[in-house]
Amino acid sequence: MTTAISIRGLTKKYIDVWQRQEVVAVNNLDLEVEEGEIFGFLGRNGAGKTTTIKMLLGLIFPTAGDATILGKPMGDNSVKHLISYLPEETYFYESMTGWDLMDFYGRLFRIPQPERKRRIQICLEKVRLQPDAWHRAIRGYSKGMRQRIGIAQALINDPQLLFLDEPTSGLDPIAHAELRDIVASLKDEGKTVFLSSHQLADVEMICTRVAIIHRGKLLKTGTIKELVEGEHTEITVRGKELANGLIDRLRPIATSVEPIGNDTLKLSSNDPERVSALIDLVRGAKGQVISVMPHRRTLEEVFVETVRKEELASIGAASEEGV
Repeated sequence: MTTAISIRGLTKKYIDVWQRQEVVAVNNLDLEVEEGEIFGFLGRNGAGKTTTIKMLLGLIFPTAGDATILGKPMGDNSVKHLISYLPEETYFYESMTGWDLMDFYGRLFRIPQPERKRRIQICLEKVRLQPDAWHRAIRGYSKGMRQRIGIAQALINDPQLLFLDEPTSGLDPIAHAELRDIVASLKDEGKTVFLSSHQLADVEMICTRVAIIHRGKLLKTGTIKELVEGEHTEITVRGKELANGLIDRLRPIATSVEPIGNDTLKLSSNDPERVSALIDLVRGAKGQVISVMPHRRTLEEVFVETVRKEELASIGAASEEGV
């Protein structure tokens, strides 16, 4: 496949004037995004997602490293007409109507009037903005309507590559689902989408591959299947005789042992033979097996596990330095 985005050693550092220290927003990032895929870019607030996007768009300059966008150096003007961007916080001219806003952006791309009119209608219909809102002032738009017009303006130039920053944030469930489906449909048109989102269930549904970053550092990247691979079994057991001695015997066999109340445990294991051994131990201690349920990992579980592991490692490293 052809590479849409290629990032090598991308780094952005700032100087915190108040604390007089260097802040690393993006740290030596290497990443590849293939043409025609929806790529999920995941991280907590402040992880460096928006900073990365702004560098790729040429809006801010990197401290080190480089990237190519559609085969050209990032920020190259020759491919900007093939790229679009929807920021997390949209700022539109409130007095404009939806149609006028679309016409304004079409003019910025120097799209001829007849073609501009055709594209405006196609884009507004694609994002399912009701026709009675097309000629109303944006100041009267709801959050969902603003997100719809935002995606529509990002499509006016028929881009090959879209950068979307939290496109479904703050929406009601119906608008959320509709906009998620709209983003998913862009892949069918052969477009590449670089999607930054906290909605991990959406990302799991529509993205081809994802990357997880934390404090500017890339922690994991891969397909959804690769990251969530590995089904485990959850066993819920109950019994007054489940004393600490039994728990100590269960821990080496189980992946996790979680007490729930005074007489209930939740056990998990990804090994079928160990599942049988756990059940035998519990029954031998006169415990009752309440349920045995296979459980598939979710992207949210992978994300939380990955970030927490990195945070604990950072705390440990900081403690060692302080000794």
